[in-house]
Amino acid sequence: MTDKTIELIKQFKPEPVDIPLNKCELEEAVEAIYISMFPVCDCDGSTDISQELYCASEKLHKNISRRTKEKTADEVLEAFIESLPSITQRLYEDAHCYLASDPAAKSLEEVILTYPGFFALSIHRLAHRLYQLGKPLIARYFSEYAHSKVGIDIHPAAKIGNNLFMDHGTGIVIGETTEIGNNVKIYQGVTLGALYVEKKLSNVKRHPTVEDNVVIYANATILGGNTVIGHDSIIGGGAWLTHSVIPYSKVHN
Repeated sequence: MTDKTIELIKQFKPEPVDIPLNKCELEEAVEAIYISMFPVCDCDGSTDISQELYCASEKLHKNISRRTKEKTADEVLEAFIESLPSITQRLYEDAHCYLASDPAAKSLEEVILTYPGFFALSIHRLAHRLYQLGKPLIARYFSEYAHSKVGIDIHPAAKIGNNLFMDHGTGIVIGETTEIGNNVKIYQGVTLGALYVEKKLSNVKRHPTVEDNVVIYANATILGGNTVIGHDSIIGGGAWLTHSVIPYSKVHN
């Protein structure tokens, strides 16, 4: 490097930004929680689940405390940890759905260890609980961590029912006010988004509702808060929808 470059580096002093969260701690926390729910993910198989969860909880508590009073942080963390058994049970049922739905899946362990859709769904269920508990920034970090790992973007506020099966998963986008029913299958590249983006629509339902037993094939785009995909419908690959369809519909590109 030249002397001038070195001098410019020394002079570079951006304005400090007060970031109330520690991203490294939150990343470690979400990974530890996932391993605690699914010990099969531990590399050496020797994890002490209680200790792992305790360490994750300490990191989570520290970050919650940075944005709220300690008493409230205690209450939030207690409610979150209390939810873990039911979230874990739900996710095991979701994993069985993957195993039953995909002929390429040979075992439950394979689903838990290797399926990006299942990983994204797992982190979403954790993030959604934090969102419900009034911690949207931490929830958003959890969801963006999953996004960075597997390329599936699910807003933590999205409401997702039982047994969502995201096959392959890459490029799926599920917006903030999306509502998804039970036993829905979504393939890669699907977007459940808004018709347009304006700040004044922050508190408006902008994303579609997908009812039970719907299949949405690859690269379909469904937009709008008033758009409802009726139950037991099939949306073909590459379809573009900005209007509702009745139950049992078949929509082609």
